[in-house]
Amino acid sequence: MKAVIITRFGGPEVLEIQEVPTPSPVADQVLVQVKASALNRADIHQREGKYPAPADSPQNISGLEFAGVVVESGPAARLYEKGRRVFGITGGGAHAEYIIAHQRTLAAIPDNLSWSEAAAIPEAFITAHDALWKQAALHPSESVLIHAVGSGVGLAATQLVRAIGAVPYGTSRTLDKLQRAKQEYGLQAGVQLRESMEPLVDFTKIVTHGKGFDLILDLVGGAYVAADVQALALKGRVMLLASSAGGKAEFNLGQFLGKRAQIIGTVLRARPLEEKIIATQAFAKEVVPLFAAGKLRATIDSEFPLAEIQSAHKRMESNETFGKIVLTI
Repeated sequence: MKAVIITRFGGPEVLEIQEVPTPSPVADQVLVQVKASALNRADIHQREGKYPAPADSPQNISGLEFAGVVVESGPAARLYEKGRRVFGITGGGAHAEYIIAHQRTLAAIPDNLSWSEAAAIPEAFITAHDALWKQAALHPSESVLIHAVGSGVGLAATQLVRAIGAVPYGTSRTLDKLQRAKQEYGLQAGVQLRESMEPLVDFTKIVTHGKGFDLILDLVGGAYVAADVQALALKGRVMLLASSAGGKAEFNLGQFLGKRAQIIGTVLRARPLEEKIIATQAFAKEVVPLFAAGKLRATIDSEFPLAEIQSAHKRMESNETFGKIVLTI
């Protein structure tokens, strides 16, 4: 099969399309012919040597999500028949023509979704659903601030906040992403943050009437964490998912303690298989039906054939994306 190979650590130029052996399913695994995948920030970090894949995943083939068709099953895999359209997440290896997956880490793709739409969904929506609905126990009418709202996870979160009856607010470095999120995805209001966190102070006072946000989904980290604590309501909580703005944070402990706040750190890729299965099955039960009903939708920034993987990486590194970069295979 053809696969994107990280030949060495570095820039997009280190990526090559090479022929590698097609894997074979065992036990309760299935072999999926990948029709489309998507690019994630983790793929960039893996290419740079900053984010190794889990031990049970290929170290030189990136790709965390996929949509495709079941073509072969292991002897104990009985959930999906041959020819079934499925999508899911993986620790790596999805930027290839075929991938092995545990049958319970898959969900059936609704008939109304194209391959590209399906590929743009799993990582963003499983991550956002697990963080907001499950770990943070989001309730209707709560206010939610989403940093990097124009990202794949940010736009998924915006829709899931609306779907549960809560109110989404957002931040972005660019005004046009905020405007699109408001016009197309139900964002209530947003604020541009570039060189300083100061605009967030006034924004919080205005839109929450001085109360602060009940929940903050932080997809950035670094200096944003201190701003999160300041922007939280009493008993508010922060879901911290990334550290692209820096791996360390300083914040006012007195303010944090006085608010009886919570900061919950979470990752998806590094979880044990059983925890990934739980997250995927919850997604299949609670989120996939909303796609089938047309109440949620995928957000595709751009599409590239697998052979143009270097261009796809350059597009992500431009930080101009709105939604997901999809790779067609």
